Amino acid sequence: MIKVAAGVFAPGHVGELTQHVPFEMVDAALAEAGLGKSRVREVPARVVVYLLLAGALFAEVGYRQVWDKLVAALDGVPVANPTSGVLAQARQRMGPAPLRALFDLVRGPGPAPRTRGRWWRGLLVCAIDGTSAAVPASAANLAEYTPHRCNHGGSGYPKLRLLVLVCCGTRTVIDAIFGPTGVGEMPYAKRLVASLRPSMVVLLDRAFGAADLIEAIAQARAYLVVRVKDNRKLPVIQRLPDGSYLSVIGQLRVRVVECQIHVQTTAGRATTMYRLVTTLIEHHHYPAFDLVRLYHERWEVETAFLELKSTILGGRVLRARTPAGVRQEVYALLVTYQAIRLAMADATDTQPDLDPDRACFTTALSAARDLVVQAANAITGAVIDLVGAIGRRVLANLMPERRTRRAPRIVKRAISKYNAKGPNIDRKTYQATISIDILVPQSP
Repeated sequence: MIKVAAGVFAPGHVGELTQHVPFEMVDAALAEAGLGKSRVREVPARVVVYLLLAGALFAEVGYRQVWDKLVAALDGVPVANPTSGVLAQARQRMGPAPLRALFDLVRGPGPAPRTRGRWWRGLLVCAIDGTSAAVPASAANLAEYTPHRCNHGGSGYPKLRLLVLVCCGTRTVIDAIFGPTGVGEMPYAKRLVASLRPSMVVLLDRAFGAADLIEAIAQARAYLVVRVKDNRKLPVIQRLPDGSYLSVIGQLRVRVVECQIHVQTTAGRATTMYRLVTTLIEHHHYPAFDLVRLYHERWEVETAFLELKSTILGGRVLRARTPAGVRQEVYALLVTYQAIRLAMADATDTQPDLDPDRACFTTALSAARDLVVQAANAITGAVIDLVGAIGRRVLANLMPERRTRRAPRIVKRAISKYNAKGPNIDRKTYQATISIDILVPQSP
């Protein structure tokens, strides 16, 4: 038997994901945004929130078709039959504030304490990085978002910049900030520092090696490992037994690890120089070699971007044609992504020896979409099923153990029929063997 809310609230669900975004949480977000006592309309505010979340699951169709999916399994339940215009007015009337409040309620590393890869030597492994997303080229959006310059000299879609703080073990989003690309990544990254905690170690790419950001993270009492440019001047103050050395950035005492990473494939051998700066000073507890291996976990944030932009959105442009609508849609996308990730984390956490990297996000997304159409498990019962239908499908379709591979870093639009950087780029992914050499600096 399908259990749903009564009357006009019946379409308010996202299938089994409703367990992670329950009615009470949505109502609390609406109340925080000042919409808790608004009159009940043909499409109530709570239902509009779930419509937006379901819209993130079905990026390929319009909101009227999303509505059809929400009510597909509600035969015998009297529900509204709103037009596209009515749904558009409801979304506009709501604005982005409730979705922002809902994101604040669901964001975080997730309740999966045993997840492999989440903790490293007692520290929660996180990463900060940024990406961009395309928005419609409407007049309203063009007033706030800058068009992307194309290779042929013209302009493409306007872009927004999105920065996230991700838990690497579960790829759940701890915090996110976004806005126009006219603002660089560094100002956005500084706003994420408020979400850091002393039990975290944050992994950062070279773009985030600025002294003021490093000092801000240290002041938040979180630890960091950041890659810096090879030619950056870092004085050798003291050499340490593991090959690393102590130095300073501004007034902050740091430790530097220099290494060479060799990647061997059937196509040849490549060597890359890595220079890592960390506030983990104690070399006895945090050896240089282990820090280099830890830094590889930074790529989990890149995989999260892949899941958001390619797996969920399918490489498509966002729908909203106003800046307020864009903010509303992005928060809905983040909440929906987080709910799927929480369902996956609950499932993999039931098997402590299971590497969460083997859980397939595409499988979880497909299951979530099916359960929306079926209106399945929309309300949790007295006994909460931590695995659920999504988790069972994920556990039944685990991916093989992750292999060490090397692939070219090129831009690939999921729905483009054109090659990204010319026809002569080798796009083959090779199995690889990686070796690491710690480089010992000269004596101070």
